[in-house]
Amino acid sequence: MFGENLRRKYALTEQGLKNTKKGALWTVIVNLTVMCGIGILYLLMTAFMDTLNDGVPLPGAGMFISLTVIFVILSLVTHVQQYRTTYGLVYNEVRTTRLTLAERLRRLPLGYFGKRDLADLTETLMGDVNRMEHVWSHVLGYLYGSYISTALIAVCLVFYDWKLTIACLWGVPVAFILLFGSRKMTEKAAERTKAAAIRVSDGIQEALENVREIRASNREELYLEKLNRKIDDHEKVMIKGELSTGLFINGASVIMRLGVATTILAGAGEILSGNIDFMMLFLFLMVITRVYAPFDQSLALIAEMFVSQVSADRINEIYSTPLAEGAERFEPEGHDIVFEHVSFAYDEKKVLDDVSFTAAEGEVTALVGPSGSGKSTCAKLAARLWDIDEGTIKVGGVDISTVDPEVLLTDYSVVFQDVVLFDDTVMENIRLGKHGASDEEVLAAAKAANCDEFVERLPEGYNTSIGENGAKLSGGERQRISIARALLKDAPIILLDEATASLDVENETKVQGALSRLLRGKTVLVIAHRMRTVEAADKIIVLKEGRVAEEGTPADLMKKGGIFARMVELQKQSAGWKLK
Repeated sequence: MFGENLRRKYALTEQGLKNTKKGALWTVIVNLTVMCGIGILYLLMTAFMDTLNDGVPLPGAGMFISLTVIFVILSLVTHVQQYRTTYGLVYNEVRTTRLTLAERLRRLPLGYFGKRDLADLTETLMGDVNRMEHVWSHVLGYLYGSYISTALIAVCLVFYDWKLTIACLWGVPVAFILLFGSRKMTEKAAERTKAAAIRVSDGIQEALENVREIRASNREELYLEKLNRKIDDHEKVMIKGELSTGLFINGASVIMRLGVATTILAGAGEILSGNIDFMMLFLFLMVITRVYAPFDQSLALIAEMFVSQVSADRINEIYSTPLAEGAERFEPEGHDIVFEHVSFAYDEKKVLDDVSFTAAEGEVTALVGPSGSGKSTCAKLAARLWDIDEGTIKVGGVDISTVDPEVLLTDYSVVFQDVVLFDDTVMENIRLGKHGASDEEVLAAAKAANCDEFVERLPEGYNTSIGENGAKLSGGERQRISIARALLKDAPIILLDEATASLDVENETKVQGALSRLLRGKTVLVIAHRMRTVEAADKIIVLKEGRVAEEGTPADLMKKGGIFARMVELQKQSAGWKLK
């Protein structure tokens, strides 16, 4: 039970808990081994004093040399084992933790990432794990081992003299009570420091991502001033936190060190009373130097352990978030997408309310409506990028909530308005659509997506690196790479979220040509703001305030003169086009 609580409290894996126990065990052995060295020194000094006082001959030097050699060998072996278990094994724990967190993040529902920004998650993966690494390697095994070894030493000392034992060790529990009494204050200071650090990270990330907009609006000075305030605030919060923590640590250290004075005073009184001799006091003074040594470091380690609780809680929050899981097989009968009384909310703000419709296989179904009506949400729910709150979504008769999202998405190709590309070649960015695709397959998909036209102008053709998120390409070129990915994947279900909304007329025409090849014979769900992009759709679903307001063919909806007809009329007046 204690081990499980320890594992959860400090975000340890099962192996990490085992390593901590090993580290604590070897710390106990090291501390007891050092006490054996003190025992050897005590025996030597006792023999020497007996020789001075009573003329008793010294025991053979060979015995002390042998004991010393044995002590040195034991000390070397135990220290090596302690180092291996408290440091060496922990570095594997750090690697395992980061990989486990990354794998878990990959399998979490997309809705989770709407609640945590990039800087926050990066701080957890890097900063929080780094802090916990120091706790795992320098604190847990060392501290708990010191607790156990000190308790054992105290039991042994009681047999020699219980009064001196109390005088020697009373400061240890008092010092730790003081530190544990300051725990809540230390943890709150750590939370404030962490929040200030995340604000700084957010500010830096925001500045880097929006540097063009900042320069274009001549806001550099204002933005830097705002960022400087965040950095200054972080510095002030950190100084206050470290100051308060330092005061308690130093106070605890002073209290613990008073044990030396009380031992000397108590020992002097015992000697004068004739209860002990000087060598017994000498033994206790030597023991104090060893007992206090690990706790000198432990006092600072405990404060760090309190601070680390904030990091452990942030890591455990990822561990405790339910994964999007399901069956490893997906065998639908066809690929109709059916929404049945679906409701969904973002953080208690309802976006969809009792939505029902069918996107038939082999047809293009368009979702239209005012901004915020739930169009993009429907597309994301259809691919189980989020899980619905109420109702059912089926593909080919299979409830998608019962299927593992990664397995489900093998039957989907998604083309979003905001294309995400990697800092790699054109070839590898397209190959992302199908793992292990041959160069010939990639080139065929690229040609079908009209990529040849702009790739020919690149210095190294398809082997040209396109920069971070395709910085070296235009919007239309990036969109065509995205479509090439979808063509390469050749999935039976296509989701298009405003794939041409940000393109000029020329690029839109080229992309529409590529899309026409992609959509043949597939189940297609299109999200559109431009009514001209849905004029050839087989069915229109009009959403308003999260509900299905109208449904039918474009021609039928025009005859009804409802929301769709008004949207068409408004765009026709502004753009000068006519629905066929």
